[in-house]
Amino acid sequence: MIILKSQRDLELMRPACAVAGRVLDEITAFIKPGLTTRQVDEFAAARIKSHGGKSAFLGYRKYPCHTCISVNEEVVHGLAGNRELHFGDIVSVDVGVIYKGFVGDTARTVAVGGCGVLAQRLMDVTERALHEGIAAAVPGNRVTDISRAVQNYVEGNGFSVVREFVGHGVGRSMHEEPQVPNFVDPKSNQKLRPGMTLAIEPMVNAGQPGVKILKDGWTVVTQDGSLSAHFEQTVLVTESEPEILTWPEKVPSSLKVS
Repeated sequence: MIILKSQRDLELMRPACAVAGRVLDEITAFIKPGLTTRQVDEFAAARIKSHGGKSAFLGYRKYPCHTCISVNEEVVHGLAGNRELHFGDIVSVDVGVIYKGFVGDTARTVAVGGCGVLAQRLMDVTERALHEGIAAAVPGNRVTDISRAVQNYVEGNGFSVVREFVGHGVGRSMHEEPQVPNFVDPKSNQKLRPGMTLAIEPMVNAGQPGVKILKDGWTVVTQDGSLSAHFEQTVLVTESEPEILTWPEKVPSSLKVS
């Protein structure tokens, strides 16, 4: 069942998404060579707490970390640990925050100090693909229109989209209906209606689309060892243009968090 958010729901969900967006900004600004992914996760935990929220990931299906931190060939769900970040790495950070009963979900891939041409192009294409998908999130369209916009942009630039993991509805729960694939799937063809809140999140590989899960049971990596990037925003379908809820600069000043 797809849950349409009321105006009252959105009064609570907008601040939750603002917190998530602000925390992601703080984390990506904090990342630098020499840090371990555990240090990044600990910093994230402190920032989430400072804003009055709590991690939506910690404990979810026994997930052991506050954020998902995925490096280079890691696609999503990377576990924080002793892995040290080096100049030239790219790091995908996925943040889910629970605040006043609602979830904000957002992700971004950044370079550690700097990166090569391929890595930068991969990040640029993935972020642009996200915004191509967001632009299609208008009433009267269908989920497949979002999927098609992402897939066409990614594949038109010579990269591939992951099939096994997809975007999703989000609200009081981290995962709601509908699923939002980054490729056209006829099974995900629901009509978009005002009040739908969607986590749109392209996961894009520099090589082939295949992935596998490591022995830790969580970390997803590319099968061919190629780089992967991940960008995500929580988006509201409105009566007209989509509203990006996890983009703090777009949030009304009265709702911003300190």
